[in-house]
Parts: sequence; structure tokens; C-alpha cells
Amino acid sequence: MTTPRMHADQLDIDDALVRRLVVAQFPRWAGLPLRRVSSAGTVNAIYRLGDELAVRLPLVPGWAEDLERELEWLPRLAHTGGLPLAIPEPVAAGEPDDGYPMRWAVYRWLDGETPQPRGLDDPRAAGRLAEFVRALRDLDTVGAPAGKGHQTLTADDDTARAAIATLAGALDPVAATAVWTEALAADEWDGEQVWVHGDLLHVNLLTRGGEVSAVLDFGSVGAGDGAFDLLPAWSLFTGAARATFQRELRPDDAAWARGRGYALIKGLTGLPYYRETNPAFAALAQRLIDSALT
Repeated sequence: MTTPRMHADQLDIDDALVRRLVVAQFPRWAGLPLRRVSSAGTVNAIYRLGDELAVRLPLVPGWAEDLERELEWLPRLAHTGGLPLAIPEPVAAGEPDDGYPMRWAVYRWLDGETPQPRGLDDPRAAGRLAEFVRALRDLDTVGAPAGKGHQTLTADDDTARAAIATLAGALDPVAATAVWTEALAADEWDGEQVWVHGDLLHVNLLTRGGEVSAVLDFGSVGAGDGAFDLLPAWSLFTGAARATFQRELRPDDAAWARGRGYALIKGLTGLPYYRETNPAFAALAQRLIDSALT
């Protein structure tokens, strides 16, 4: 099966290619069953290899760095022992070959279920995820790569306003402009760097027994603006759950406004880009917009 094409420069990745890569480079796993994992993700093709392993291959050359970041930093983050939720564990790194021009990787399979878009909308889940964000922020950032927030929201101003105009039928342009303007008016990030995951969407979480159990996709992880990890306040939570998340992390008003702006621009750029090629992610982008405007 070929991965659905979402990007102009997306590589052709199918079962036969992945099987050939595994057999050639990791013959000890050649006999394991291989099957593609259905996902709303946009960065990697994911395959389950046997019962205990997963294969991830970047879809476009521009995201090869995300994989390299995971290979370097996931073991270091795990070694701290300070994170209350499971994170991916790289097992082996695959090399480019004639059919696939980038590095790829084998990870330990994490059991669990991807929650439904609003499947974690309760105060207990909000508290658990806030605990993870706090623990991540507490880790030493010495030597960490640059994470989200180094580019200010003003850099996205033209993009945001153009998207608001284009998406007038999918949002209230007056409300969207007001939220965006408020985010721009907030005090700029003071430069205090903390570890930031950078993409806390429901598709990057796992649950077991109804509880949050793991956080996935650390391709954006690095030291940056902690307001970026306020994203679950709009990607996951409403009402009492959102209030719990906010109370547990205690952002000041400026950080909260920036976080809301980060959520809004993610939705504004994602909705038109994925509307035709990845309806599930486009629906997620629409929810981000709607949540940021409420």
C-alpha cells in the first residue's frame, strides 16, 4: 500500500519498500510481519513490525532533521527518568539506499490507543498532561536544540491574515482577527528557555484504560517558549478540563495569549493545506480554529 500523498515532494513509500529496507539492513527482523499503521499524521509513514517494533520513515526530505532530533534526544530525555509518561524508544537507525534517500528508524512499539479528538476532555486527563509538561520543563536545557517559539508570531502575520480572509466561510473573520491581534499584542517571549514538545495534539498521545499513557512524535522537541506547550488548552480541552490545564501550568496572561495565537496559526495553516489530502488532520485544524475563538 502506498502512503497517501499530502506533499508535493512526498516520497513514494509502500509495503514492498519498507520490507526490503528491513530485510537488507536488519536481517534479524526479516521474518516479522509488517503492516502499515493508519494515522492522521503528516510527517512519517509508520509501520508495525512484529508485536514489539515500529518503523518510521520521513515522508519528505525537509523533515529528515526531525528524525535525527529524535534519535539523538529521545534516549537522553528517557535517561533523566523525570518524565511521568512513556515516550518513544529508538531501537535502530536505518541508512539511505537506492529506493529511499534518507535515514529511517525502528522504535519500540508502544501499546495504547490514539484518543478521539475530544476523548480526553476531562480534568483528570488535563492534570496528567500538565504534569508531563511541567516535568519536561524542569529538565536541564544545556545543549538542547532550538525548539518552538524562537520565531515570533509577527513572522506569521501576513500568513495568518491571508488565511483568515481565505477561510471566511469556515470561521468568523472578525473573531479570528481579534484573537490574532491580541496574540500579537501580548508581551513577546522573554527568552527564558524550557524544554518544549511542540506538537501536543491528540494524534501524538496514547491512552491505556482511559488514562493518558504516552506522548509521541518528538520531532520538534527542543528548548523554546513554554507557551507553545499550552496547545492542549485548544487542541484537547474545553471547560473544566481547560481550566485545570491552565491552573496547573499557571501561565501569565501574555503566555496564554501567545499559546492561543500558536494554536490559531496552526489551525489556519493546516486547514487549507490538508483539506483535500488528509481530511482527519483538516478536521483537527478546524477544531483548533474553533477552540481558539471560544
